[in-house]
Amino acid sequence: MNKQILSGIRVLELGQLIAGPFASKTLADFGAEIIKVETPGDGDPLRKWRQLHKGTSVWWQAQSRNKQSVCIDLRQQEGQQLVRRLAETADVIIENFRPGTLEKWGLGWEQLHAANPRLIMLRVSGYGQDGPRRDEPGFAAIGEAMAGLRYITGEPGRVPVRAGVSLGDTIAGLHGALGVLLALYQRDARGGTGQMIDVALYESVFNLTESLLPEYSAFGTIRKPAGGALPGIAPSNAYRCGDGEYILIAGNGDSIFKRLMQLIGRADLAEDPTLAQNDGRARRAEELDAAIGAWSGALDSGTALEQLRKAAVPSGRIYSAKDIAEDEHYRARGVIEKVRSADGLEVDVPGIMPKLSENPGAIRFRAPVLGEHTEQVLKDAGLTADQIAALKAKGIIA
Repeated sequence: MNKQILSGIRVLELGQLIAGPFASKTLADFGAEIIKVETPGDGDPLRKWRQLHKGTSVWWQAQSRNKQSVCIDLRQQEGQQLVRRLAETADVIIENFRPGTLEKWGLGWEQLHAANPRLIMLRVSGYGQDGPRRDEPGFAAIGEAMAGLRYITGEPGRVPVRAGVSLGDTIAGLHGALGVLLALYQRDARGGTGQMIDVALYESVFNLTESLLPEYSAFGTIRKPAGGALPGIAPSNAYRCGDGEYILIAGNGDSIFKRLMQLIGRADLAEDPTLAQNDGRARRAEELDAAIGAWSGALDSGTALEQLRKAAVPSGRIYSAKDIAEDEHYRARGVIEKVRSADGLEVDVPGIMPKLSENPGAIRFRAPVLGEHTEQVLKDAGLTADQIAALKAKGIIA
């Protein structure tokens, strides 16, 4: 295997839970060295989120692979001094505290950048580092709502729903990882210096909302929830089959639409010139959905999907975790990998994405136990055994 593309890049992760750590996980998968700073005693709260095995979340095995765990109490002055020392040799710092927290500890951007001008700092927060709401706590659910996503998600006339995962956090993490890569390129390929990257949860989700704002700006249209449909793009919906299962059919491409209509026995719709392009189909979306639903309702889901595949119409089942784990395509592409946790559990986790042909990423080592690398990292930073012992005795490190 060729050298991983981020090999030699040192990242100091001060964040916890999802957004910041997801950004560093993405960088770690491609070779970056991640030193994750955790609170002595409890560590990152993600260790206790969702389902646990022997006291540790199995989610932890995916989120914290390829990382080293160092326990430092950031609330104590000597702990802050340790972080400043580590920051002097870091390429990147990633943090997702509420704005102003690091400044209170003497670890803000201005202080750290002055000591290490090459430093890149990713700051992830609910509302950004400035603006009237900067000081408010922000979680993914709130960011998704503020970005307009929650308003359009769900069934018409019912309570707005959220996706079953923390989209706002992971999307912010991806934006953050992209920002770090851009800043590294500017620094290392173009002779620049370090810089600060400001990522807000709500802005990251807002960036994905497609035509939501332009349509309101141009026409005063406020998009509403549409269930399984994709408003203004037709036909694209979830359709019930005779066995009670729902399948997804995306027949909204012009040539795909014609193939779909031929398949369901509606040549009249396939040849209707008013349906040749999407704007015409969108005006008759309910009629098209009814025609497709009549066809799918007469077949079991397996038969319907087989016929759709043969007709080259994009379609699929709605996968559960069991479906994902058993799917041959996932396995064939290496999208699922096995890791073994520190307590011996073998668990499936998402593999490395995206796939690079010459410098692929890799899961190099398992997620760490709390404080597993504290002594080694501090020794590498120049501390003596006596200094480390004294810090441990004071509860500064663990």
